[in-house]
Amino acid sequence: MNTKDIENFQWACDKIIEKARERKGIGTLGEKTIHAVLKEFMEPREECQEVKVGTFYADIKNEEGIIEIQSRSFNALRKKLSYFLEQEKVTIVYPVPYVKWLYWMNPETGELSKKRKSPKKGTPYEILRELYRIKPFLKHENLSLCIVLMDMEETRMLNGWSQDKKKGSTRYDRIPTRLEEIITIKTLQDYKKLIPESLKYKKEGFLVKDYAKATGLSASKAGTAVNVLREVGAISLIGKQGKAYVYQA
Repeated sequence: MNTKDIENFQWACDKIIEKARERKGIGTLGEKTIHAVLKEFMEPREECQEVKVGTFYADIKNEEGIIEIQSRSFNALRKKLSYFLEQEKVTIVYPVPYVKWLYWMNPETGELSKKRKSPKKGTPYEILRELYRIKPFLKHENLSLCIVLMDMEETRMLNGWSQDKKKGSTRYDRIPTRLEEIITIKTLQDYKKLIPESLKYKKEGFLVKDYAKATGLSASKAGTAVNVLREVGAISLIGKQGKAYVYQA
């Protein structure tokens, strides 16, 4: 990542947030703020945004191909990918909250709490759970990934089912504030970027629980991640340790 990326990201943030203020508040855009900022960051030319391709609309279509911005629910991309990948090169952009500050909003008054910093930092490994949903496409030569780690401020509504109204609450919006890192995956070899250095090239290999510990993922998410990494050939199965499988990068 270079200085130009940081400057362009900040410019996109300022432009989208200013547009939202003109429309009387963040969250009033037709799309969520992170999606709007990333679209502006990746391609500021409006004529290249929301372009019809076949019966679908691409977030971006320019000289480099198609760019789709997806923060979750990669299931929703399957039909698009089936068509897009046979036409153009496709890049999926996946935003990850690196440092997150949280506000709580009273749904009746609109009053915001003081912001609180989340103790957990986001990691690029989080994309692997979503990639499991599009496994059949991962080896396609036209598919690339772009993981964007960013600081952000998240606002949630105090409308949950728990006594403090926080559990089961609705996310109102997320506002990007700073670009932290961009990780690109264009080849199958690039998937090794999603293996922690402590696990790479260990002669004795590693278990799913080792991957979970090294990445901070839960046991179930780590199992899914390892499944995806094996699918694309970033790791291989080399044996068993009791009932657990042993993998090697």
